[in-house]
Amino acid sequence: MSFIKTKDGTEIFYKDWGSGQPLVFHHGWPLSADDWDNQMMFFLSKGFRVIAHDRRGHGRSSQTFSGNEMDTYAADVAALTAHLDLKNAIHIGHSTGGGELTRYVAQYGGGGRVAKAVLIGAVPPVMVKSEKNPGGLPIEVFDGFRTALAANRAQFYIDIPAGPFYGFNRPGAKVSQGVIDNWWRQGMAGGAKPHYDCIKAFSETDFTEDLKRIEVPTFVMHGDDDQIVPIADSALLSSKLLKKGTLKVYPGLPHGMCTTHPDTINADLLAFIQS
Repeated sequence: MSFIKTKDGTEIFYKDWGSGQPLVFHHGWPLSADDWDNQMMFFLSKGFRVIAHDRRGHGRSSQTFSGNEMDTYAADVAALTAHLDLKNAIHIGHSTGGGELTRYVAQYGGGGRVAKAVLIGAVPPVMVKSEKNPGGLPIEVFDGFRTALAANRAQFYIDIPAGPFYGFNRPGAKVSQGVIDNWWRQGMAGGAKPHYDCIKAFSETDFTEDLKRIEVPTFVMHGDDDQIVPIADSALLSSKLLKKGTLKVYPGLPHGMCTTHPDTINADLLAFIQS
């Protein structure tokens, strides 16, 4: 198993497979690098080098008491990319990982390190409702997440994938127990405290200025039936803030569309990467 140690002593687990142009995958909350298995296997077969890490507090990385916020998450990614000496990399982030990617590319993506970026069901610009963001979700939604996590994390981590994350609560949905169990497995491998803190990080961090600073071509992919990160206050806004943003909306697809519709997502990712 491969780890790097950051300046504050946190151990970050990562996978690094293959050779060729590097693709770096940033996972969602409260998951791990394993959430990208389908994409990593697909792009490995296409001749790319595929890399994914477990965010601090998640998966096999250290269950950190502190640093569970976007500036530190981005710094951890910078430490990993420097360790691996990645150049001309394409960064792909889902959900919370899209926020981490946005902060990383805005702050550390210069000098030829980043060639392109992809935001999938991503949390930017900002999720929580405020005077400046009237279309956001009320803070009570995220307070509810925190209450449920603290009360019974194990049950909460069944309810999310069994319901809105993959759209399994929709009429006629083809439910996969294996997908639900795998989400639970990944979530429970991480730490309760960092997961609790990360709710604030993914919901309240404002990425508006980060999006404006990104210079590289960025592909924004979002399902219009995303019940976790509603499209109207995320992708539709982010794509307008990006200098070189391209938006693609997926009718009827859920938040976890990389898992439920991998053939569609992988084909579009490949087309963007090769464009």
